[in-house]
Amino acid sequence: MEHILSSLTTEQPNENTENIDQLSSEEIMYLINAEDRQIADHVRTIIPQIAKAADMIVESFRAGGRLFYVGAGTSGRIGILDASECPPTFGTDPSMVQGLIAGGFKAVKDPVEGAEDSEKLGKDDIDSHAVGSSDVIVGIAASGRTPYVIGAMKRAAELGASVVGLSNNAGTPMKDYADLMIEAPVGPEVILGSTRMKSGTAQKMILNMLTTTSMIRIGKVYRNLMVDLNPSNEKLVFRAKRIIGMATHAEDEQIEQAFANSGGHVKTAIVMIMAGVNAEEARLLLEKSGGFVRAAIEERMQF
Repeated sequence: MEHILSSLTTEQPNENTENIDQLSSEEIMYLINAEDRQIADHVRTIIPQIAKAADMIVESFRAGGRLFYVGAGTSGRIGILDASECPPTFGTDPSMVQGLIAGGFKAVKDPVEGAEDSEKLGKDDIDSHAVGSSDVIVGIAASGRTPYVIGAMKRAAELGASVVGLSNNAGTPMKDYADLMIEAPVGPEVILGSTRMKSGTAQKMILNMLTTTSMIRIGKVYRNLMVDLNPSNEKLVFRAKRIIGMATHAEDEQIEQAFANSGGHVKTAIVMIMAGVNAEEARLLLEKSGGFVRAAIEERMQF
């Protein structure tokens, strides 16, 4: 029985793993690892496209827009995972990066039958989040043809949003609805059709690149330190103070005082120490620099 999915790269048998069911645990893992090692090399070849998508996201953020990942099943869950890590890592508002999944929140844990087959559900989810022209939508589908994702992409385009497609097959229907298409065909899966594996790993790598690059470029990182993290628990408070110390090489007492006087705001504390100013002056310098720590310090040093 033939189906359109039969022609997809992700649905082809992998000749390297055709006897995997006869192997020991260790041998199975060596095979999985060998396949996974190819992924980073392939992703490297499409960095120019990924970078263009990041530039679109940066432009959106600077205009007050949002980033939405839209997917079904594994793709949807990976989008939600990346989005959910942005507030604690970069101190973003939870609305700034969001993940939408076919079937809604319930589908994060349990499959929702038929949800991914409905273009209308994708359209409705875009409408319910008031997507507009300043937003970026990244549709994610290993197959490149998931109706829910295509419905969301179509509606987002109608509303004037910037639309990016991410698939693990080439020349898919998603391409017709994307301003920019990122194709990452990383080859047949270790287990035929199990796109949570190589395809999912490639997707996660690419989403990491998109959000991390975008956050760096809007000032969420100083040197290679995540200076906009939200110190919302004991571990993150320790990390915040450690980052202040790494950025400034100050003594513990000065770090503690700056952390307290800044209200636990890492960027402000760093500028206070490096520029020799109080919290209010540090905040003004950061505001003037657009939130870039390096520029805020350099501004003060000019006087």
